Amino acid sequence: MDNEKTFKTKTGFCHILPDKIVLTREGIIGNVATVTVGNNISRILIIYGGLAIGLFYLAFDSYTEGQIAPLILFGLFGIYLVYGIVNSINNSATPIIDRQNIKEVKFKKAIVGLTRSRFEVLFEDEQGKLKKRLILLPGSLTDGQSETEKAIKIMTDEKLITNR
Repeated sequence: MDNEKTFKTKTGFCHILPDKIVLTREGIIGNVATVTVGNNISRILIIYGGLAIGLFYLAFDSYTEGQIAPLILFGLFGIYLVYGIVNSINNSATPIIDRQNIKEVKFKKAIVGLTRSRFEVLFEDEQGKLKKRLILLPGSLTDGQSETEKAIKIMTDEKLITNR
């Protein structure tokens, strides 16, 4: 395998192959197809939904008792969780993306101290639905700048990035 087409991510490595993009945890592609995690984003969204319902209940309870501060606090946290659910509903956790199904790859630059640089890969899944896979790059404490530059070069050389 050509090491030039592999770069570090937040949790492992991204391998750019001629026919697909493979995300691994250890850097070894091996039998990743047989051990795929699949699209398990729905579990965390269900947990967030349960937390949002609980927060809205606490906000309502505060309202009935005439307490304004907890009402605002719980209400805002609940709204924030619902916003996160709506924004993440089409995200995917799939480790393998066929390049023929990729519609768009965007690079999002980090905001120092707040966010990480990342690639947003829009692709069609097996059911024909448009999904988004985030590829988070290493942070500033783990040589993030040089790894980000390497990743951008690889994605540009492979003609995957559409917003540069």
